[in-house]
Amino acid sequence: MNLIASSMFLTGTASNPMCQKFAADLGINITWMSWAAAGFVPGIVAFFIVPLVLYKLYPPELKKTADAPKMATEKLKEMGAIKTNEWLMLLAFFILLGLWIFGGSLSIDATTTAFIGLTLLLLTSVLTWEDVKSEKGAWDTIVWFAVLVMMASSLNELGFIGWFSDLIKTEIGGLNWIVAFPVIILVYFYSHYIFASATAHVAAMYAAMLGVGVSLGIPGMLLAMMLGFVGSIYGVLTHYGHGPAPVYFGSGYVDLKSWWVKGFEIGVLLLVIYMAVGGLWMKIIGYY
Repeated sequence: MNLIASSMFLTGTASNPMCQKFAADLGINITWMSWAAAGFVPGIVAFFIVPLVLYKLYPPELKKTADAPKMATEKLKEMGAIKTNEWLMLLAFFILLGLWIFGGSLSIDATTTAFIGLTLLLLTSVLTWEDVKSEKGAWDTIVWFAVLVMMASSLNELGFIGWFSDLIKTEIGGLNWIVAFPVIILVYFYSHYIFASATAHVAAMYAAMLGVGVSLGIPGMLLAMMLGFVGSIYGVLTHYGHGPAPVYFGSGYVDLKSWWVKGFEIGVLLLVIYMAVGGLWMKIIGYY
């Protein structure tokens, strides 16, 4: 569910803004709203279908949790009424959400919006600078994200992306774009087995795959968005394929074989949903 939600919004995961940037380099403009409009329908369909299929493929050992509502009620009572800082946090959240949605028309990009949110939380003392400094995971993401974007841009400037695009184009150059489109998506999706990071995968291959597809006549927005969605959902394949995966795997509830087998099966299901439902939906809303 985490990966499906990540695929639905431009701000859903760290690699999505990278997709936006690489698409912009090819003249394909993606906004928060255009991403959300394209991802909402296949994401909702996946939200309903995937749990049902997974329940059949890998049924849980514990199927009834009668005490859960009671425990939740007790915990809420322990927390007490909503505090002032929590109301301020909620206000900042809605301001950020509004700016992410309508920022394009106000000439405020996603990065500026993020700094506005951080500033609001610091000025209202919801967060202190010590809180910000202690978020080591967030700082790691910022540093690695910046390095990977710079590396990808340099590879493009040095001609690697063009060379790789030409190599792939040579192999599938004779195909009609309707055939080439699923081929590119499948190659991109299953190549994630050799990556331990969605961000690294996007940095290495997104621009090349998008460039090849556009040169073969695949509608740019269709391919850019589908590659963007895949940049989240391919995390189901392995226990190291996405940020949350090692945490879940480390809990010990799912063995390695089950993860890979069920991950492959759910991966096929997600591909079918996003390419069939998502592709049709983008046609309906005029993306190609």
